[in-house]
Amino acid sequence: MGQRKAPKDGDRKVGRRALLIGGAAAAAGSAVLARDELARLWWRTPGVEKPRKEGEVDYAGARWVAASDANWRRADRPDDFGIDMVIVHVTQGSFDSAVKAFQDPGHKAATHYIVRQDGHVAQMIRELDVAYHAGNRDYNERSVGIEHEGFVDRPQDLTDEMYEASARLTARICARYEIPVDREHIIGHVEVPGTDHTDPGPHWDWDKYMRLVREARTGRA
Repeated sequence: MGQRKAPKDGDRKVGRRALLIGGAAAAAGSAVLARDELARLWWRTPGVEKPRKEGEVDYAGARWVAASDANWRRADRPDDFGIDMVIVHVTQGSFDSAVKAFQDPGHKAATHYIVRQDGHVAQMIRELDVAYHAGNRDYNERSVGIEHEGFVDRPQDLTDEMYEASARLTARICARYEIPVDREHIIGHVEVPGTDHTDPGPHWDWDKYMRLVREARTGRA
């Protein structure tokens, strides 16, 4: 979460967006644009949305704890928005306080996952859906957000158990969406354009974390 909670990533008005893009396509005589937009939106038609199971998780090591639906937007990723990034956050508080915040509809922000200092992983939003975590709409739509329990100015909060559990999670996300395991695709919240957040902070050990992700990705963890 960093220094303060992120602003809400406003919901996409599908009908208006489709109408505007359709009008632009017609004006330009572009059947390709119209076809691409229909491919993105087909699943929103009643009766064709992918089935979901309540409490289902995307990562086998996670426990489901639902975030408020005010803090994320329903989607069908990666079919409508490709996923090519993992964004690392630090909660600036305890695990329990982060869960409470993400279940508060007034908070207007949440990540897909929270990793506790003992390595426990909670999933609060499906990877299918767009979480309001980055403070940047484009980055929200194309990323999975992972919070880590602790404070950015307390290196002792960044435990080995947390690094290892988070690295395994990130490795599975990268495998699922064929995301390169590098610092262009696994970034900190502070690196998101337009953000005023500082997490994961100066004590986050990127060399250690990326090594652990690569080891987990290749099956050596």
